[in-house]
Amino acid sequence: MSRLKLGVIGAGAWGRNHVRTAAGLAEGELAAVCDTDATRREQVCRQYPGVHVTADVADLLGRVEAVVIAAPAATHARLALQCVEAGKPCLVEKPFALSTRDAEAVARAGVERRVPVLAGHLLVFHPAVERLRALVQGGELGRIYYLYGLRVNLGQIRADENALWSFGPHDVSVALYLLGEAPVRVAAHGKSYLQRQVEDVVFLTMEFASGVLAHVQLSWLDPHKERKTTVVGAKKMVVFDDMEAREKLRIYDKGVERPPEYGSYGEALSIREGDIFIPKIPNVEPLAAELSHFVRVARGAEPPRAGADDGVRVVRVLEAASRSLATGGAPVDL
Repeated sequence: MSRLKLGVIGAGAWGRNHVRTAAGLAEGELAAVCDTDATRREQVCRQYPGVHVTADVADLLGRVEAVVIAAPAATHARLALQCVEAGKPCLVEKPFALSTRDAEAVARAGVERRVPVLAGHLLVFHPAVERLRALVQGGELGRIYYLYGLRVNLGQIRADENALWSFGPHDVSVALYLLGEAPVRVAAHGKSYLQRQVEDVVFLTMEFASGVLAHVQLSWLDPHKERKTTVVGAKKMVVFDDMEAREKLRIYDKGVERPPEYGSYGEALSIREGDIFIPKIPNVEPLAAELSHFVRVARGAEPPRAGADDGVRVVRVLEAASRSLATGGAPVDL
């Protein structure tokens, strides 16, 4: 089978990683790269001399079979619709769109034209997150009580989007992927310290119909760089720490036990302390796994793990959280 001809639109901060990864795919061929910035085009030409480089999206679409959209977020929906209209499967980087209306339009177009559209929810391809989901969905942790995420660092300050839209798609997509449900209510508090009306720190809370509570702290104004998710269940608890080089997942056999019958309040609850298990996680680059999956989906070999509908669900949460931010943290029902 011939290698699928891939195109990448946007070769900036994250797009260059897509270019690098696509160029090294066994099942795909980096055929074309599009960017409006002349300096970036020159860099791509030097690094990948056999790749067609252009500033024209239509030119790229005429040379490829599938497209990765890694351009600025404000262009995602428009470019995705252009790809679908041309019959080209596309992977749209996060955020999938900047409004639920635009996200739904892209998803609807993909269904009507029967063109696969994927959401760039990278962490659902992380082997540690895959293992964590198996633990959650398989019942090993017992009933899930709550989970919380921490995604902070100092730097990567954006002017075109706040910390919610820059970092939030990662943790929201992970929460929905782990739990297999969308929240029914969200609330968000945040503050703009460095730039007016661009929140540098956001605290997002999501409530689910199952009773699970999820909380996420997002900031690019923090002394630490942390990428961590903790899931607390009735039987066990798990910490996913992506900053750990090797021991990314720790399973704690800890919990609080409530006997079915007890004589007094003091006998009602007891702390159970068990072992800590550190499973071996495959050393797989999530971006390479995501692009390999994209190639298979584009060929019709498997269904998308993070499809357009998943993109819509995450954008719907982010949009509701933005409304909550604008009203000082008032809860918003979904």
